[in-house]
Amino acid sequence: MIVMKFGGTSVQNAHFMDKALDIAQVRLSGTVVLVSSAMSKITDSLIAITNAAEAGDEETAMSLVEAMQERHISTARDFLTGENLEECEKSLITRFTRLSSLVKGLTLLRECSDRSRDALMAFGELFSTTLLYYRALERGMDAIFLDSRQMVITDGNFTEAYPIFELTNKRIREAVEVKPGRLYIAQGFIGSTEEGATTTLGRGGSDFTATIYGAALDAEEVQIWTDVNGIMTTDPRIVKNAITVPRITYDEAAELAYFGAKVVHPSTIRPAVLEKIPVSVRNTADAAGICTTITEEAPGEGIRAIAGKKNITLINVTSSKMLNAYGFLSAIFRVFEHHETSVDLVATSEVTVSMTIENTDSIDMIVKDLEALGDVKVETDKAIICLVGLNLWRDSAFTARVFSSIQDIPVRMISLGSSDINLSLVVPQDMIEESILRLHGEFFS
Repeated sequence: MIVMKFGGTSVQNAHFMDKALDIAQVRLSGTVVLVSSAMSKITDSLIAITNAAEAGDEETAMSLVEAMQERHISTARDFLTGENLEECEKSLITRFTRLSSLVKGLTLLRECSDRSRDALMAFGELFSTTLLYYRALERGMDAIFLDSRQMVITDGNFTEAYPIFELTNKRIREAVEVKPGRLYIAQGFIGSTEEGATTTLGRGGSDFTATIYGAALDAEEVQIWTDVNGIMTTDPRIVKNAITVPRITYDEAAELAYFGAKVVHPSTIRPAVLEKIPVSVRNTADAAGICTTITEEAPGEGIRAIAGKKNITLINVTSSKMLNAYGFLSAIFRVFEHHETSVDLVATSEVTVSMTIENTDSIDMIVKDLEALGDVKVETDKAIICLVGLNLWRDSAFTARVFSSIQDIPVRMISLGSSDINLSLVVPQDMIEESILRLHGEFFS
């Protein structure tokens, strides 16, 4: 049993949908569950439709719906014939009729609640998987269409729903029969409440769906098919000679994702982590090429990759009240909790606490509350560079090499993760790319 997830660029047109089915067919000596995102740019179009509906702009909203319908019908005609084309068009038109009715209702109301937004956003995945299903039938594959709204049962936290795993696992296990040659096609990103209201799983929802299916079915592997050859040693847009990391641990992948790498988000693979199911990141356009496999353990120690995150704000709180005092740090972090703002990095000295945040929506109120505890200094336009690898500090020369390579770049803060897999540096934002270039050259060239 293999679960394969294909992102939007991997199902962007008839050609790429066929490549996805080619990849699945290779593994059909066993059972494959294919989880698909919406076609590329379709989710963006649905967001634009939502915005137009909220503004009462029916003309714009409906023109976007019509363009979307034309694209999907055109794709169907590119690779379907006869009864398969007829049935696929009929199914698509039925779904587009429902979408149009929903959009017209929202336009009249000039309102889109989170619940309505989820109902609208779900159409993208339903359209793409309808095309994939009928193309699989056209190719003679033993395909079964799964509606993830019937499989993934969630709480009612619309736009960021979380699965009720006991119910979800039961539904998936009842629906999926492990049978050689059988291909199941399901939507990523979407689910429903116990009452049947459509929900979405938020950021990285399709990856999350894939690992939900994988964990429920005790899959051999979950494969994330995208447009890059796995997780790179750093952003290839910054360093042209960045290379793929062949194997990495769950914890290392989580650190990289949190600090800027955008291939896999840690929360989305949590079901696979709990069941110790390997997750591989692969390139649809280079199916036989090198990939990254994420597992509980990975061979070797030392640096694996470098990630960077911009738009960071550094907050320093200085107070003599910290000396020999307990409860001072908890008072500081209650301020951030009260304003629902997460802290990325923390460093402390005898009288100063330094913290970085990304979300500055409540910065003025945070500073005001912190000023009751000490002197507050805010520094903007910062960036975090994160060096990730196993047991970094066992190599006594590691830190010397880091700071030697960027010796003329001002480092405002240093933090070592408690698990010894992450050394993070705060530098001026306009120097992040130069810093990454030098560090990558030091450790990977």
